Amino acid sequence: MSHRSAVRSWFALTLALVTAGVAIWIVLPAPNRTLLTLAVGAPEVSAWLLVTAALAMMLAMLDARRRVVSRLSLAVSAAALALASSPLLRFQGVADSAESALRSGLGVDYLDRIAPAQRALLRSKPLIVRDLFDGRVGSTSVRISRNHTIDILADDTLTVAVYQPTGDGPYPVLVQIYGGSWQSGAPSGFAAFAAHIASLGFVVFAIDYRHAPTHRFPTQIGDVRRALSWIGAEATTWHADTSRMVLMGRSAGAHLAMLSAYAPDAPRIRGVISYYGPVDLVEGYRHPPSPDPLDVRAIEEAFLGGPPDSRMELYRAASPISLVTRQLPPTLLVYGGRDHIVEPRFGALLAGQLRAAGNVVVHLEIPWAEHAFDVVANGPSGQLSQYVTERFLTWAVAAP
Repeated sequence: MSHRSAVRSWFALTLALVTAGVAIWIVLPAPNRTLLTLAVGAPEVSAWLLVTAALAMMLAMLDARRRVVSRLSLAVSAAALALASSPLLRFQGVADSAESALRSGLGVDYLDRIAPAQRALLRSKPLIVRDLFDGRVGSTSVRISRNHTIDILADDTLTVAVYQPTGDGPYPVLVQIYGGSWQSGAPSGFAAFAAHIASLGFVVFAIDYRHAPTHRFPTQIGDVRRALSWIGAEATTWHADTSRMVLMGRSAGAHLAMLSAYAPDAPRIRGVISYYGPVDLVEGYRHPPSPDPLDVRAIEEAFLGGPPDSRMELYRAASPISLVTRQLPPTLLVYGGRDHIVEPRFGALLAGQLRAAGNVVVHLEIPWAEHAFDVVANGPSGQLSQYVTERFLTWAVAAP
């Protein structure tokens, strides 16, 4: 047996083992913060894992009759192929459910309420295979202006990043609020997403808020309101139409977006979009996820200053589900089915209560997705959530 054959066999086994070692996190929950990155990313790079598993299998087949190591490579790469194919095999069924949720929540003719010129800009399909291998999702031909000061406070400065279409407007507004367990993050987060939404004809304001544990709730809500007031005062400068405004957040930012939109004294909001946002902080504390890689209880205590037993009213006030009533803004809820930070049951719970109160709601659960799935924007979860978000967003600002 040649030296070249031996090298090829061992390379195939190494490639198969590495691929399988990543792909296994498509089904395994992460037990700690370090491995959470793999659990988040593995389903979203499944197309690449399919390629590397297939390559390992083809290399192993060349020597499978002669080498035990090649036969082992075949077995490992076959397992990796099975794991990596799972999100893509299930995708169409989930995409059909997403379309059904849009029609059920917004009306079977919801697209007719969007102007044809605007409709033509929307993502054409829930999944574009080319985009799975191309990190650039959507256009970014917009004007970007970062680090504008909203307010100078005693111990901090609140800033905003603005993403504008290239025309004169006035354009509808998307307010984007970053996540980070209420403890970290910046308006610069998810800049590519904000730029893409701006290219659809929105002015996107990515706003700021002060962080726990130095600043505890409800400081963050006050900061969001400061930002909304600033946006209203500066709207003409940015060619923004604040009568057509939607709030959107991810994780902790989604929580702040929902609280701000559902508040009895909220300004007129056309819609609110929550990507994996906390809904019921009391229930989240009492029954944390298992495994719990970020320690949900510690995060909530840092945000609210202690456990619910000593701060029950504050926990309830900080729970969006406590504010559910009639005539709330239309809501889009997007949650990962394997989320071990904010479990998907909370999205379903809020969706049910919003519907029971007579509100418009679209609820999407992506079964293979973990928390923060859209960090990989071109993955299957990122593409599907963007498809649904674009349609909900343009419908919300077009509705009378």
